[in-house]
Amino acid sequence: MIRAIFFAGGLFVALCGVSFLMVDKMVLTASASQTEERTREFRGLFMEDADSDRKVFNPPEWAAFCLMSVGTVTMLYSVALPKRHH
Repeated sequence: MIRAIFFAGGLFVALCGVSFLMVDKMVLTASASQTEERTREFRGLFMEDADSDRKVFNPPEWAAFCLMSVGTVTMLYSVALPKRHH
């Protein structure tokens, strides 16, 4: 079961990285930006939209490749785990 958990987690992280390849920026809705008032800016990732109070998530270019590589290594680790003998 631990093998499946690691594989699923690695797949999720890798797919998040693939989605970052196709997205330039993400605009959060007004309700999401109101709940995240405490995170005004985190290393330049969240910025205020000039027209309204919506937050814009702008991931750096290296984030996609980093997430894909970490997810792939995690999936490979799950395959390399020793099999459980009953």
